[in-house]
Amino acid sequence: MIEELTLRNIGVIERAELAFSPGLTAITGETGAGKTMILTGLGLLTGRRADPALVRAGQEQGVVEGVLTARDEAELAEWAAASGGTLDDGALLVGRTVPANGRARAHLGGRAVPAATLAELGDRYITIHGQADQQRLRSPAHQRAALDDFADHGELLGRYRAAWDRLQRCRADLADWEATAARLAAERDRLAAGLGDIDAVAPRAGEDDELRTRAERLANIEDLRVALETAWAILSGGDDAPGVLGDLSRSSRALGGVARYGAEIGDWVSAIDQAITLLSEVANELGASRGELDADPRLLDEVHARRAQLAVLMRSHGPTLDDVLSWAERARARLAEIDALPTSRQAVAEEEARARDEAERLAAELRESRRRAAGALAETVNRELRRLAMRGAHLHVRVEPTSLGPSGADDVTITLAPHPGAPPLPVASAASGGELSRIMLALEVALARRPGDHTFIFDEVDAGIGGSAAVEVGRRLRDLSRVHQVVVVTHLAQVAAGADRQLVVSKRVSDSGATTVVTAVSGAERERELARMLAGDESPTALRHAKELLARADVGP
Repeated sequence: MIEELTLRNIGVIERAELAFSPGLTAITGETGAGKTMILTGLGLLTGRRADPALVRAGQEQGVVEGVLTARDEAELAEWAAASGGTLDDGALLVGRTVPANGRARAHLGGRAVPAATLAELGDRYITIHGQADQQRLRSPAHQRAALDDFADHGELLGRYRAAWDRLQRCRADLADWEATAARLAAERDRLAAGLGDIDAVAPRAGEDDELRTRAERLANIEDLRVALETAWAILSGGDDAPGVLGDLSRSSRALGGVARYGAEIGDWVSAIDQAITLLSEVANELGASRGELDADPRLLDEVHARRAQLAVLMRSHGPTLDDVLSWAERARARLAEIDALPTSRQAVAEEEARARDEAERLAAELRESRRRAAGALAETVNRELRRLAMRGAHLHVRVEPTSLGPSGADDVTITLAPHPGAPPLPVASAASGGELSRIMLALEVALARRPGDHTFIFDEVDAGIGGSAAVEVGRRLRDLSRVHQVVVVTHLAQVAAGADRQLVVSKRVSDSGATTVVTAVSGAERERELARMLAGDESPTALRHAKELLARADVGP
C-alpha cells in the first residue's frame, strides 16, 4: 500500500505531501484545483509515460516520490531484491524524476531502474481505475486472471501449471530426441558413405608412394630399357667382346698362375674373384629385368586411374593417404557407437502423451470450474451494478475453449450490455468514464475475498450520479477498503464522508502565480469541506447535513 506521496514541481503543484490511510482515502477539491496532477503523479510511480510538459513552468525538473509498505513485508522485500532494490526500514522508496529537457529517470529501493520496473510494480501492487486506466480488463489474460481470482483457483491453477511445465519439458525432450535422431541418422549416412567409398578403393598404407614411383618408371620405360641393355652388355659381353666378367676371369687366372711368388698376389686373386661373384649377380638381375620390361601403355593408364581414385579419397578425407586410413578407423568406431544407441522414440513419446493427458484433464477441470464461476461472477457484479445506478447494464462473462497454454485452455471474455437490448461489447467500449469506474468498483468488490497489499485508485467513480446511488458507491468503496487500500477522487460528499482520511486539493493564487496545495482535513474543517461539496457554501443547513453524513458513515469527523 502507499503510505506517502510527495510531488514537487508537477503541473500546478509546487510541493505537496500526501499521507494515505491504509483503508479509504478520499481526495476532494474544486474542479481545476489540481486533483488530476495527483493521479498523474501516481501514474508516474507506476511507469506511465513521463511528459516534460508536466514540469511546472520555470522549473528544471519535476519529482514524484512514494513510500510503499506491505502486510507481507518478506514478499515485498523479495520482489524489490529481484528488481535490484532494497527496503528501507520495511518500506520501499520509489521515485521518478522528469526533467524539462532530457530523459526521465526512475528509482526503486535506492537503485536506478528502467520505467518498465515501475510498471511491474504497478501491475503487482497498484491499480488505477479511470477512463483510460482499466488495467484489470485490458486483455483476455487479465480477464481470465480476474475470473480465476473470483473462483479462488490458486490451488487448481498451481496443479495445472505444474502439469503444463511437465508437458513442456516432455515436448522439449521429444523434440531433442527427434533432432538428435535426425542428426545421428545424417551423421551415420555420412560416415557410411565415406567408408563405402574407401572400402571400394581399398587403399594400402604407402600405396600412393609406390604408384608414383611406378608411374615414373612406366613413363620412362624406353630409357630404362636402353640403360639395362647397355649395362648388361658391358658386364656380360657379346658376340664381338668378352665383357667385363670375361676380362676379370682371365685376370684371375693369370694372377693365379703366379700366386706362389707372393702372398699379395693371392689377395689380389681373392679380391678379383669376389668382384666376379658380385658383378655376376648384378648381370643376372639385369638380364632378368630386361625380360620383365613391358612397354604396354595400358599399364600406365591403370596406374594413373588408381592414383586418381586415391586422390579423390585424399581430397575428401586427407590431405594424405595416411589421413584417409586414420579417418576410416575413426569412422568405423563412431559407427559402432551410433549403432549401439537406442533407436526407439516410443518411451519418450509415451511420456509426452501421459503429460499431455494430465494437462488436458486439469484444463478440462479448470474450464468446468471457470464456467460455473463465470455465471456467479456476472450475477455478483450485476447485483452490484444495480446498486450503483446502472440498473439496466448487464455484465457477461464468456469462457470458450482454446489451445493449451500456461493458464489452461480457455479464453475468457468480459463484455457489457449497457442497457436492455444492447449487444454485449468490450467493457471499455460500452461504458463512459464514470460508468467504467463503477463497473470496476463492482468487479473489485466481487473479487475482494481476503486482506491484501493492493492499492485501488478510482477516478470519476461518482460521475453522473447522486443521492442513494452515491451512498451505495461510498459503501462499496468502504467495503473494498476493509481488505485493500482504496483511494478515490470524488466530487460527492456522500462518497467522501465514508473515507478514513480526506485530503482537500485547493488552488491558491498570489502575485507570483497559482499553486496547488493538499491538506488533510478533520473535525470542523472536514465538516466545512463536506458542506461545500453538498451545497457550495458553509450554511448551517449544509453543515448539519455534513455532520449527519459523517455520523451515518460512522467514521467520525
